[in-house]
Amino acid sequence: MWPGPYGDWGSRKYLIASLDQSLRRLGIEYVDIFYHYRPDPETPLEETMSALDHLVRQGKALYVGLSNYPAALAERAITLLKQLGTPCLIHQPKYSLFERAPQQGLLEVLDNQGVGAITFSPLAGGLLTDRYLHGIPADSRMASGSPFLTAERLSSEKTAQIRQLDQLARQRGQKLSQMALAWVLRDPRITSVLMGASKTEQIDDALAMLSNRDFTPQELEAIEQILA
Repeated sequence: MWPGPYGDWGSRKYLIASLDQSLRRLGIEYVDIFYHYRPDPETPLEETMSALDHLVRQGKALYVGLSNYPAALAERAITLLKQLGTPCLIHQPKYSLFERAPQQGLLEVLDNQGVGAITFSPLAGGLLTDRYLHGIPADSRMASGSPFLTAERLSSEKTAQIRQLDQLARQRGQKLSQMALAWVLRDPRITSVLMGASKTEQIDDALAMLSNRDFTPQELEAIEQILA
């Protein structure tokens, strides 16, 4: 992104210039997947999708993906891309125990259209870990003043929910983060999850989730009651 009317969102000029600049910085000729990360309220959807199609035909991207598109708009965009001959490969929604928007039709659209779903922020910025069970650590992301994880998000009600979820995870023989990842992946419509890891042990913890990915109906009901 850069200053000016064409430095953001989804115009043809922005998308083509943005990928060109990224390729120069990376020192490569093409990317495997080029995402459009959010719908542009000012640019016709047809222009945005045709720009993505153009980049694939130029050989600068092998496939295209979408992110943060709500169900109805995602369906329109996917249909347009199919008509252009550059099908949407994957959609990247924000989805976690605390963020349920994809359940409001988006996952059904992706399933019906044969588009994968790779979710981001499955740990809700770290809230769905043992990091904030007892307040805000001085060396935490929240304490650093991050605009993406502010102290206002850790209300007393949210803290109580996190502690109850942690207790349930322990009963399952897991860490809270592992249960949170397993919960996202329980749905067969989810292709994979994206998680930010700053330490190798966080990756090891995430992989340990694979030993217990299943939930009983009682566990799923307990989760819904905690988050009600």
